[in-house]
Formats: sequence, C-alpha cells, structure tokens
Amino acid sequence: MGSVTGAHARLRAAQKSAKGVSLYSRHVNRPAGRWLAAGAYGLGLTPNQVTAISAVFSFAAVACVATEGPSRGLGLVVWLGLAVGFAFDSADGQLARLRGTGSPAGEWLDHVVDCAKITALHTAVLIAFDRHPDHFGLTGDAWLLVPLGFQFAAVVTFFGGLLTEKLKPEAAAGGPAAAPSTLRAVALLPVDHGVFCLVFLLLGDGSWFRWAYTALGAAAWLFLPAFLTKWFRELTAAPR
Repeated sequence: MGSVTGAHARLRAAQKSAKGVSLYSRHVNRPAGRWLAAGAYGLGLTPNQVTAISAVFSFAAVACVATEGPSRGLGLVVWLGLAVGFAFDSADGQLARLRGTGSPAGEWLDHVVDCAKITALHTAVLIAFDRHPDHFGLTGDAWLLVPLGFQFAAVVTFFGGLLTEKLKPEAAAGGPAAAPSTLRAVALLPVDHGVFCLVFLLLGDGSWFRWAYTALGAAAWLFLPAFLTKWFRELTAAPR
C-alpha cells in the first residue's frame, strides 16, 4: 500500500495542465485515473496492459448496448463499464509518465483504442435504435441519422484535436502557466466523454435517452466548427 500511496503522490505532483479540460475530467476522471495508475504501478502492470483493461471494460459495455434489450439495469451496467473504461484510459498515460516508459507504440495503441471505442459506441446506439424503435419512441427511420451524425462529429473532433496536438510545435519555456478557466471547463461538459457516458443511465427510459443522446449530438455539432476554427488558426499562427 505504501508504494501505491507514494506513486499517487508522485502523480499528483506531475499532472498535465488542466487547460482545455472539462470539469468532469479535471475533478472526476483524472483523479480516478491517478488512483488506478498508482494501483497498476503497485501491481507491476505496464501502460499497454492498462490500455487493454480500458478496452475490455469499454467494449463490453458497447456490446451490451448493441445486443441486449434496453432496461434501467442494463443502463447502469453500460454506464459503469464505460466510466471505468474511461478512467483506465486516463490511467495508462499517467502510468507511462510514472514509470518513464512512454513510447510512440503505446501512444498509438491508446489512440487507436479510443477511436475504435468512439466509432463502436455510436454504432451500437444505431443498432439499438434499429432493433428497439418502440422502446425509444422512434417515429421513423430518420432517427437513425442521429447516431450517424453524432459519430461523424465525434470522430472528426477526435482526429482534428489529435492531429493539432501532433502538428503544433512545443510551447516555448516561459513563466508559470495561466490558471485554467473554470468557465471554459463548464462549457466543455457537453462534449466530455464522461458526461456522455452518463446518458446511458437513461437507456431504460426510452424517449428520455433518445432526447438526451440527441441533445449531446447537437452539442457535438455546435462545438465542431468552433474547435476546427480554433485549431486551424493555432496551426496557421504557429512558427514554421
């Protein structure tokens, strides 16, 4: 236990900047991931093994959405699987920093799993809508466009943010970083994966899930042009 608490203390002292991070990720997911990373460190796990654990929880939840009949009990199981998977997704990078074993292959694996998870989750909702239209109160096939549109916005946002991070030059060393904006952290909640996971608690409530899912899909579309414009301007202004 001593090694776990010691590892946790080291991680707290070496956290990435909270700039551009939503309130959920800052105060829920990162702290949970920190404890999971410390526990994984105590068990001698590698970051890639933690990524694999994240994938198991996430894709088990995705499979439940696609194959099982929607109910409140299933919604709880799905949310728990997605939330735990998201916490382990935060833990793998923190563990890599703690162990000093970060690698391009590990980062590649993490991002591939993330992209697959995003794509599969919206596909699972599409399947659920198609299989159980009466439960969700769907009045026509047009509703099947909602998960397809949500998937498009989510994947483009994920890829655009990832590519921007890779292409933008490292910031020059300077004074202390500015404190992260609480207002921005609140504004980003609708496009935080952890908040998205919470919607699945409504899976058994039919039309409530449909409208909550649709609202977050609309938010993803509203944020998409803002993100793309911001990233393009940052890269345009970046020194060559």
